[in-house]
Amino acid sequence: MVTIQFIPYHDIGNLETGQRINKILKNVRDNKIVLVEGRLDSEEEALLIERTMEEINKSFKGVEICSIDSSSGDMFKKFKQGIARVLLGNRGGFTIIGPASLVREIRKDPNKIELLTGKVKGRGKRK
Repeated sequence: MVTIQFIPYHDIGNLETGQRINKILKNVRDNKIVLVEGRLDSEEEALLIERTMEEINKSFKGVEICSIDSSSGDMFKKFKQGIARVLLGNRGGFTIIGPASLVREIRKDPNKIELLTGKVKGRGKRK
């Protein structure tokens, strides 16, 4: 069985970067595919990868991550989205993060995302 955990922006929008990454990684270590409203910025993605590398062991093989941006279209639309991002935070698009032991591959193109999963070996939960 595959579990998808949705984390709305209002749950993580006011958290510091480290707290945000901890919340995401806690769910991923529990073999959940996490769907985060909004995009992680480059600093957050780098920290997520760094922390993941520190925690890799026999039971935690790492993560697969993919961000999708909703900012496409004409210049006026991009301008409005930029103003909204400044006022409301980075809510445009979303980020998918899953354990590498479960998510085999994430493919994206401008119109769709394909998330390929495999069997989970040893569903031991971290306490």
